[in-house]
Amino acid sequence: MASLRDIKSKITSTKKTSQITKAMEMVSAAKWNRGVMSAKAFVPYMEKIQEVTASVAMGSKGIAHPMLQTRQVKKTGYLVITSDRGLAGAYNSNVVRRTFQAIQSRHKSNDEFAIIAIGRVARDFFVKRGMNVILDIVGVSDQPSFADIKDIAANTVGMFADGTFDELFMYYTHYVSAISQEVTEKKLLPLSDISTSKKLASYEFEPSAEEILEVLLPQYAESLIYGALLDSKASEHAARMTAMRNATDNAKELINSYSLSYNRARQAAITQEITEIVGGAAALE
Repeated sequence: MASLRDIKSKITSTKKTSQITKAMEMVSAAKWNRGVMSAKAFVPYMEKIQEVTASVAMGSKGIAHPMLQTRQVKKTGYLVITSDRGLAGAYNSNVVRRTFQAIQSRHKSNDEFAIIAIGRVARDFFVKRGMNVILDIVGVSDQPSFADIKDIAANTVGMFADGTFDELFMYYTHYVSAISQEVTEKKLLPLSDISTSKKLASYEFEPSAEEILEVLLPQYAESLIYGALLDSKASEHAARMTAMRNATDNAKELINSYSLSYNRARQAAITQEITEIVGGAAALE
């Protein structure tokens, strides 16, 4: 049995750990609340730009924009969104595992795919395995603005336009609730499915539909990336909040267990001392 000093040391260290995890839970809760608000605030814009894009693209005959056309796939792009650090439960591992499995099942060599990583975890995971990471970004804010990812979003769309890859899949974590987040695969490019459930409005526009879509389609694709990032950030903070809460609860259980062991050991030591005193007194009689 461990000594009283060892058990006391474990109780003290576990209490300090629980204080840290509790503080991290509170910080994540505040970030989660702001993250959810940001993700929800972006939805109306996303719905409107989708509606306008669909109206122009589907309402005009003879449109043949490269971003709308499916072409022969020689190389596939994968945009993966994770966080820069761990301590978020299975948040990061679920995304990278899903992406890795998809790549393994679809491709036989690095020449057949390219990876764009947002987040240090994704970048490090694929680089360590010698996989083809062509673009990455780390240090994204917990409450990202579009300016934070504008360059990587524009570069991603530009690489599809110049033929670096012929299709692009996006992997990120969709926020469902504080205790539920789902890894999502979405085909981002080409924009073969921009239909909307809403009734398409009729717009009068100038100049031509082709010139409008030349500007609108890249903006729409970049908005999809930004929307997925906001969704992922809300999921990350929710996952970290839950993970830290579970860690705090586990620490409390350990403290209770250690306290019980300490009390038992202390009681046994006291009983042993009383026995020795009684035995010594009896020997003197």
